[in-house]
Amino acid sequence: MKKVSTVEAKQSRKISQSKLTVGLDLGDRTSWYCVLDEAGRVLLEQRVSTTPKALREGFGGMLRSRVALETGIHSPWVSRLLSEVGHEVIVAHARKVRLIGESRKKDDRLDAQTLARLARIDPQLLCPVKHRSAKAQADLTVIRARAGLVRARTALVNTARGLAKSYGERLRGCNVRNMNPEKAEGLSPELQAALQPLLGALESLSERIAEYNQEIETLAKESYPQVALLKQVKGVGTLIGLTFLLTLEDPRRFRKSRDVGCYLGLQPGRRISGQSEPQMHISKEGDPYLRTLLVQGAQHILGPFGVDCDLRRWGLKLAERGGKSGKKRAIIATARKLAVLLHRLWVSGEVYEPLHNSKQSAMPAAA
Repeated sequence: MKKVSTVEAKQSRKISQSKLTVGLDLGDRTSWYCVLDEAGRVLLEQRVSTTPKALREGFGGMLRSRVALETGIHSPWVSRLLSEVGHEVIVAHARKVRLIGESRKKDDRLDAQTLARLARIDPQLLCPVKHRSAKAQADLTVIRARAGLVRARTALVNTARGLAKSYGERLRGCNVRNMNPEKAEGLSPELQAALQPLLGALESLSERIAEYNQEIETLAKESYPQVALLKQVKGVGTLIGLTFLLTLEDPRRFRKSRDVGCYLGLQPGRRISGQSEPQMHISKEGDPYLRTLLVQGAQHILGPFGVDCDLRRWGLKLAERGGKSGKKRAIIATARKLAVLLHRLWVSGEVYEPLHNSKQSAMPAAA
């Protein structure tokens, strides 16, 4: 049995009796943590393995403390684990903590100490974020896995078409969902032999994606009936609706529906100085995949197959007056309004009326 030294025993008692603030700098294999007392003195700086067992052993016996860590690939499960063992967990927005991100001295030990000092002074300096629950993350993983297969299929299709064109020939058909070895029948024998395995892999990928589509439909029907509220908007399918619900998870976290557009990075930035007010690009903060899906939904709404509705009329009117890049700006603006509309339907549970605003404006004119 390992003997515990007198110094270590005194240090352990001191840590267990103080009101502590802990900064945890997460790494892929190992992490550093720094423990501060109420006066801001460093009580302990130590490295720990980034595993559930090691973190539970290291933090399980510690008095309830305020633990600060940055967003990252490990932060969701680590924050849940630390909350389970009784600590107050603050997840700092990594892109907003400039004192760490832009520091000239990048060191895991110093980063952990900086996190602890910021959390001790004022947690709001860390721009804290809230991670989704374990169930929501697991369900969202199904959608993300499907997205990975779709990206892989697109890359393989582009590879096959590029190889055929470089040989002076073309693959038949343009629908990636139906890309299979039969598409190579009109090619030369040597090109068919080269592309046959690649096209076979594409066919297999499409089958796996179809299985994911069915799983997503079942998941939405059985566990998330609110998706039906969002699908009232033509251009919003099960994939967009379910991703929207799982990414936001709690609709009450936003004081106003209009805040959702900013949260998803669809709001233009502002830099007003004196008489200067330049037009800036959208912030692109928040979840990039959901933002992509909302833009795709906006493209459908404004496209040739979009049904007549207030959102379509507003977007087309905006595109007409926007100049050379008016259509692109209109699509982004429509995606932002679509996010606001979906949140409003989710919170209120109302029946969606596509021409609600148009009917209201027509009533006074008729009177």
